[in-house]
Amino acid sequence: MSKEKKKWLIKSEPDVYPFEQLVIDKKTAWTGVRNYGARNNLRDMKVGDELLYYHSNIGKAIVGIAKVVKEAYQDPTGDHINWVCVEVAPVKKLKRPVTLDEIKSHPGLANMDLVRLGRLSVQTVKQEEFEEVIKMSNEK
Repeated sequence: MSKEKKKWLIKSEPDVYPFEQLVIDKKTAWTGVRNYGARNNLRDMKVGDELLYYHSNIGKAIVGIAKVVKEAYQDPTGDHINWVCVEVAPVKKLKRPVTLDEIKSHPGLANMDLVRLGRLSVQTVKQEEFEEVIKMSNEK
């Protein structure tokens, strides 16, 4: 019996590292996370887990899907063994971005970490939330 992969959300400012750059690079180390909650989420990621890619600050929208291609290892940009990173690769760009305002106004997504824990840069996503965001991206 195969265990379903977990879902996550990662944030990047589009003027720093947009989803389009991940597509060009084909993969990247997700470094620089210095929040304990977000770090713990990185530690829990497994190869194949899917990630919603969120553009923060500018745009404020989920714009793509990525996946974990290498599990947690020591972050080379950190000065302590406790900071980790994972490697991620693009899967696909969403048909259309799903904005934070749309997510906040959707009754089924009211408890999503993106709404409740807005500042956390690496978040958990429930399977049904992931599916609803994809569905919303395909509408309109």
